[in-house]
Amino acid sequence: MEFDIIIVGGGLVGASLAASLRDSGLKLALVESGPSPQASTAEDDWDARIYAFTPGNVQFLHECGAWQRLDMSRVQQVEEMRVFGDTGAKLNFSAYQLGVPEMAFILESRLLHEALWQGLREQENLTLLHPAQCAALAIDSDAANLTLKDGREVKAKLIVGADGRDSWVRHQTVMPEVPTPYNQHGLVANFTVSKAHRGIAYQWFTEDGILALLPLPGRRISIVWSVTPEKSAELLALSHEELCARVAEASHHTLGELKVITAPAAFALRVLNLAHICKPRLALVGDAAHNVHPLSGQGVNLGLRDVRELSQTLMQRGALDCGDLRLLRRYEKARQDDILSMQLTTDALKHLFVNSNPVLRTLRNVGMAATNAIVPLKKMLARHALN
Repeated sequence: MEFDIIIVGGGLVGASLAASLRDSGLKLALVESGPSPQASTAEDDWDARIYAFTPGNVQFLHECGAWQRLDMSRVQQVEEMRVFGDTGAKLNFSAYQLGVPEMAFILESRLLHEALWQGLREQENLTLLHPAQCAALAIDSDAANLTLKDGREVKAKLIVGADGRDSWVRHQTVMPEVPTPYNQHGLVANFTVSKAHRGIAYQWFTEDGILALLPLPGRRISIVWSVTPEKSAELLALSHEELCARVAEASHHTLGELKVITAPAAFALRVLNLAHICKPRLALVGDAAHNVHPLSGQGVNLGLRDVRELSQTLMQRGALDCGDLRLLRRYEKARQDDILSMQLTTDALKHLFVNSNPVLRTLRNVGMAATNAIVPLKKMLARHALN
């Protein structure tokens, strides 16, 4: 089987890349090891994997044909963000202050995943290979040659690794960098709350962790609590009632009483910074290309901005073929500043706040309060997160 592009990984990032190239005239193959996604819209069935999407990425997903397929009753707009330091300092961002309708849209991963795949199943220039597992990859001057475990051989001018943070594609190539662990786990769970959240997202920075509360439709929220592995294990061992009490206490009872609606889960946090995200006949996107701390909620947004840039680069390739390194370097160069700035910012904030040094405690809270008082600076910071 011969194609122009093979995309390995059919998650949100890989699926959106395939969708964005539906009118490109390119012959595509998408290799996904799992079955087709199945979304549930049952009132009491919520996905623990929640993402906040920037307005810029929502526009892109609309252009891909996926956003308009969503059940909008499961989508929550974020109108304000309130951030708190550990000694009373605070930083507020609002859509009104920024002159935009909303700051972000929050929804369940599986709903968007299914919406993307609805379009992929009907896409004429796409061959879906799923469930299919990769066995071997050989890249020469003319093509990327992929062998699947069932013996099928697939060939293309370009292979794109969109297969997540433990990317098989990345591991087959000469990219020696390894992720750096943060010695933190991200604990996630969904809750109902007794007080209306009013479309406000909250975040608390403390010495022993970073807690984010993201609004969901109705009186529901999702949390991401970045804590040490020891504290993560302790929280996971609690009963649901005890966990609710701990989250309520850590969030200063801002949203009243909590009740668990999805069982908590945790994952190890790390940073991955590659010197290059492309090589001849190879490009990486999303978590395969970079890992960042979740405190900014920008991991999936970085991945979608990768896709936007790579798709545009491929569509404007001129006489170059899809896997030409000169072409792929354009993509890499265009993405460098965004990826690096997000990694440096989240890394600095993590180390600044998860630190008991009294001097740093004073500096970080003074800095947060000062930033809150300088409206143009706040607008500059927030507008980058809207793209």
